[in-house]
Amino acid sequence: MAHAHLLKQIETVLKASSDQEKGLHFICQLLHDNLDNFDWVGYYLHSHNKKELVLKTYVGDPTDHTHIPFGKGICGQVALSNESFIVDDVTTQDNYISCSINVKSEIVVPLFINGQNKGQIDIDSNKAKAFTDQDADFLTKVNRLVALYLF
Repeated sequence: MAHAHLLKQIETVLKASSDQEKGLHFICQLLHDNLDNFDWVGYYLHSHNKKELVLKTYVGDPTDHTHIPFGKGICGQVALSNESFIVDDVTTQDNYISCSINVKSEIVVPLFINGQNKGQIDIDSNKAKAFTDQDADFLTKVNRLVALYLF
């Protein structure tokens, strides 16, 4: 399914509901179900109490990584850098946190609310080199919709 069509679906659903958890889960399910390389899709949000990410919702295999300190793993790095990160081959990353032996590549795109990094969308793929700059641009647009309608 084309990115533009998915963005329209996301905007339509988010406009109609202000329920943050349901909205984020809808996005995870939609992307997981419609994009071939999106094997695990989740949203991590910054903790209010300490410098860590807390898993809000996801679609895919279960994970033990529900709390990730800033700086740890790809997600933790994005929490500090405020920049999207595409990993073509997770075995090349010293700071990678393995969620599954099947994961080969990952993309993490920060979620900005009023100019501040408040979380991120994290996507794993069971294929190497699964993500492109176009995916990063698309996910940035998804997160702009999230910021507009759910925060």
